[in-house]
Amino acid sequence: MLLLSLVSLVGMPYLVLMPIFASKILRGNSLTLGFLMASAGAGALTGSIYLAYRKTVLGLGRIISIATAVFGIGLIFFSFSRSLWLSMPLMFITGLGMITQMAASNTIIQTIADDDKRGRVMGFYVMSFIGTTPFGSLLAGYFASKIGAPDTLTIGGILCLVGAALFSLKLPEIRKAIRPVYVKLGIIPQTSSGIQTASNLTAPPED
Repeated sequence: MLLLSLVSLVGMPYLVLMPIFASKILRGNSLTLGFLMASAGAGALTGSIYLAYRKTVLGLGRIISIATAVFGIGLIFFSFSRSLWLSMPLMFITGLGMITQMAASNTIIQTIADDDKRGRVMGFYVMSFIGTTPFGSLLAGYFASKIGAPDTLTIGGILCLVGAALFSLKLPEIRKAIRPVYVKLGIIPQTSSGIQTASNLTAPPED
């Protein structure tokens, strides 16, 4: 949720800067903006289809860190682009990373949350996802007026990369904490715990 809050704060506001890129950076018009937004939407759709085809939540932690890094890289390279035909595939990559990170986070959170706490947990998720975005848009507008939209987007992409790196460092600890829940839900077989129990026996078990 902390990573999601960071991405929503510094990454998601790229949407409010799109009109500036379409008109002033790429020297286009409303059609240019439409192409950019459609490219991001196509990437988001692709990411959603990929996650829908996955059969298990195992490995989603690694996907979250990769998707966040892809999102940040997409923002950085897009901020340097001055060609529509280059900006469109970069927007595709950006949309792909964004929705994959957010949907994968949602999947893990809903999987490990207890049924009687799911509403409260999802309240925190929505606050992390949607609640920080308006503040990020405000900050993006302020910095864009001071240092320009491209530099603002570059900084946001770099911060997303930093968040992805920190999440990757914490991932082994997160996996260790989640593993008992996965075992309880039957997502991970209890083979290892059975072996441990057998090794602790001092006498053969009775029939």
